[in-house]
Amino acid sequence: MLVKVYGSAVFGVEATTITVEVNVDKGVGYHLVGLPDNAVKESNFRIAAALKNNGYNIPGKKITINMAPADLRKEGSAYDLTLAIGILAASGQIKNEHIEDYLIMGELSLDGSLQPIRGALPIAINAKEKGFKGFILPVQNKDEAAIVNGLDVYGVENILEVINFFEGKSELQPTVIDVKEAFYKNLDYPEHDFSDVRGQESIKRCMEIAAAGGHNIILIGPPGAGKTMLAKRLPSILPPMTLEEALETTKIHSVAGKVKDTGILTQRPFRSPHHTISDVALVGGGTFPQPGEISLAHNGVLFLDELPEFKRGVLEVMRQPLEDRDVTISRARFTVTYPSSFMLVASMNPSPSGYFNEPGSPVTSSQNEMQRYMSKISGPLLDRIDIHIEVTPVPFEKLSEDRKGESSVEIRKRVIEARKIQTTRFETIGNVHYNAQMSTKHIRKFCVLDEVSKQLLKTAMERLNLSARAYDRILKVARTIADLEQTNDISSTHIAEAIQYRSLDREGWLG
Repeated sequence: MLVKVYGSAVFGVEATTITVEVNVDKGVGYHLVGLPDNAVKESNFRIAAALKNNGYNIPGKKITINMAPADLRKEGSAYDLTLAIGILAASGQIKNEHIEDYLIMGELSLDGSLQPIRGALPIAINAKEKGFKGFILPVQNKDEAAIVNGLDVYGVENILEVINFFEGKSELQPTVIDVKEAFYKNLDYPEHDFSDVRGQESIKRCMEIAAAGGHNIILIGPPGAGKTMLAKRLPSILPPMTLEEALETTKIHSVAGKVKDTGILTQRPFRSPHHTISDVALVGGGTFPQPGEISLAHNGVLFLDELPEFKRGVLEVMRQPLEDRDVTISRARFTVTYPSSFMLVASMNPSPSGYFNEPGSPVTSSQNEMQRYMSKISGPLLDRIDIHIEVTPVPFEKLSEDRKGESSVEIRKRVIEARKIQTTRFETIGNVHYNAQMSTKHIRKFCVLDEVSKQLLKTAMERLNLSARAYDRILKVARTIADLEQTNDISSTHIAEAIQYRSLDREGWLG
């Protein structure tokens, strides 16, 4: 008898329906076709044990299974439950009247219990689009999949529950989630707060500007100056995620299998990979492509501590995603694109010793040593970082003060107001939401300068030998400074402040 059951394959952040055709006929044999990988091929051992331990069995007949479309590679163990139900239905061990109404996915343990799968959210979205009545999957993934309205999502713990459901012996209760309520109920902010930071007022100002405009920023300073402490507090002043951003970010984390129990992400991601990371782990890829750190940081922050310690090749592969805000991975049979619109926050010492021209420092580095150290970071990559700022050690008087600094809540209020201005400005433009995303065309339109500002910028360009990309960066930052002051026009003071935030372009840093 021939039976069709349905599963799904995830490519990038989108899912494709997989039709599993199971035919049981006279003879002996087990044939699985349709470009399955080793994990799928090994499923017959897991299925046999799971069925045996729950009172069922794989029939001793000729079983032919085709996973269509046959030109798409099927990977992973999430097809175990799909194949097992198909075999039971085709061999007449369970009823098959309603099986085609459901999309079924799950990894089987040998005792028949189900293990979580990856990509439950995009699979659920695909199931709704294809008109399936419901989605049966492991209970660990039910909240994640139930985000999709208009689809019955059934979380099950054991294959026996699925069998009894199709046999009519028991009912499965769909998981119902009010997405907006779940999102706003769990909406909170990171525990780190800027009120814990003593001194460093100028650096806080830079972080506020970076958050308000979504600008990339690099912090340069000696060990112990507070670079990492400041970077970890940046998420606390970013505007809260919108529901749309949360769903988009959850989708990426779902594909990577990193969604937590809440089902939907409510905090902006903060990713901080170690400097030994490979280029594939950073930007994504692999034999079966998975999202990398830059995509997991989508709508959030990617923090690269000790930037020159990262391999130069690893840093260079970030150049295109920083500009395009997505990353495309091509393989012989398919191409996948992952979103990667993130804020890059980097930190570094000014020299190999960590100290450069620091009075009273224990170790100093020569100009040549510093230039060799700085050369590990390419000019084109630095050009893509809007704000360069020096972080100096905090004096004892500031450290010992009892008075707390301005809280993240107060700073965040100003950031949110600046973002509202930008949202209004770009509401008729498709993919631009804040100043850092502006293209050259948008800069020319929204960053008009008066003659005084033009002359000031011209002088800075000539003296610092800035590139055209650095010129655009200064205008973007100046636009954000003006937005924080809630003024329409960019003045010479805004330009002057933005120029100050190009530390690595100044003579004496790069020679």
